[in-house]
Amino acid sequence: MVMLKQVGALPVRKADNGDVEVLLVTSRDTGRWVIPKGWPSKRMTDASAALREAKQEAGVTGKIAAAPIGSYRYRKVEKDGSRLIEVDVYRLVVKKERKTWPEKLQRSRAWFDPETAARRVREPRLKTLIAALRQS
Repeated sequence: MVMLKQVGALPVRKADNGDVEVLLVTSRDTGRWVIPKGWPSKRMTDASAALREAKQEAGVTGKIAAAPIGSYRYRKVEKDGSRLIEVDVYRLVVKKERKTWPEKLQRSRAWFDPETAARRVREPRLKTLIAALRQS
């Protein structure tokens, strides 16, 4: 079985008290908490593609890491079954949050401390990546 690959952004910011916060968005179909992610593009680097997804799905921009901080897998359920997808995750330090963005009407977004964010997402390896932000 061929493993499909996606790229994702893990949007973070420093709160006023200096703590790290993580931005999650809801998925369009099930409404569960996820990170912005999508398909890589031949015309851009994976990091740029991850940044594009953060803009479209969460309305945020900033400085994206050139290399992934890790990856996780999830099962994408489709009409004809499901596929296993590996997501390379890029840390995004958020500089700007837009009031409107392309998928605003389809998703919610919210900032969480890393512990809460890790509890909200379903994928074990994504939980680990988010929980590790506490030390950064």
